[in-house]
Amino acid sequence: MDNQAEVREFLVSRRAKVTPDTVGLPAGPNRRVPGLRRTEVAVLAGVSVEYYSKLERGAIAGASSSVLDAIASALQLDDTERVHLFDLARAADGIPLSGRPRRRSARSAGSRESLQWVLNSITEGIAFVRDQHQDLLATNELGRAFYSPLIGDGGRTPNLARFQFLDPASRDFYPDWDLFSEMCVAIMRTEAGRDPHDKGLHDLVGELSTRSEIFRRLWGAHDVRSHGSGTKRFTHPLVGEVTLAYEELHITADPGLVLMVYTAEPGSPSSERLRLLASWAANHVSAATVE
Repeated sequence: MDNQAEVREFLVSRRAKVTPDTVGLPAGPNRRVPGLRRTEVAVLAGVSVEYYSKLERGAIAGASSSVLDAIASALQLDDTERVHLFDLARAADGIPLSGRPRRRSARSAGSRESLQWVLNSITEGIAFVRDQHQDLLATNELGRAFYSPLIGDGGRTPNLARFQFLDPASRDFYPDWDLFSEMCVAIMRTEAGRDPHDKGLHDLVGELSTRSEIFRRLWGAHDVRSHGSGTKRFTHPLVGEVTLAYEELHITADPGLVLMVYTAEPGSPSSERLRLLASWAANHVSAATVE
C-alpha cells in the first residue's frame, strides 16, 4: 500500500468529519470544504499551515510524537484513529513493526493443540480464533455449529470478510448487515496500518475491492476501529435470531491473533436458543461418530 496516499487520504477524510462549531471556531461564509480547512487544523494543532499541508500531502516521515498528538487532538481522533496515525507515521519512517512482537505463522498457531483445548473448554459460548486477515483458524464445537453458514463443508479456510461481502447468505446471517460491513472494513483498515507490508492482507483487499463495490467504497472511507466488546444480532438458520455480547481477547503467544467469545445474557431467549444449538451440535457430532 502507498504510505503517502494512505496518510493523505486518512487525514483528509478525518478533517472532513470535523465541523468548525465542534471545535469552537466560527463557520463563516463561503466554506468550500465539508469540515475544517487546513489553516484551521494548523491553528488548532499549533503548527504552521505549510507544515500541516506537507503532512497532509503524505510527507509524514520524521514527524515527532508531540506533533502527531497535536494533529490527533485537532482532528478529534478517537483512540483507534490516533494509534492508526502513529502506525502510518512509523511505516513512513521505515519501521512499521517497531516495538511489536514478531508474528508467528497463523497455520502453526491455529493447529496448536493447547489453544484448541482452551476453545473446547468454553461450552456455553461461541469461541473462535481469527487472524489479521479475518481467517477463521479454529473454533469450539458451538462455534462450528453457529458459523456453519460460513464454514460450510470445509475446503478453503473460512474468511469472515469474504463471507461478509461475497456470500449472499451473509445478508440473512447478519440482520444488521450494513453495520457489520462497516465494522469489518474498519478493522481491516486498522490491521493494514499496523503492518502495511502484509502481502496476505494486500491480496485480500485487492480481491474484495475487485469483486465488491460496497467493500471498495467502505475501504475508501479510511475509517478504523478496534473490536473490543459490544453486542451483535445474528439470524441463525437453525435457531433464529440471537443477540450476543462479544469480547475480543488478544493472544499474546501469537501476536496478530485474537480469541473472540460470544455469549448470551443468562435467562434470555438468546441463551435458550444457544442451548438448543449446542444440543443440536452435540447430537450431530454423536451421529457422525456412529456413522
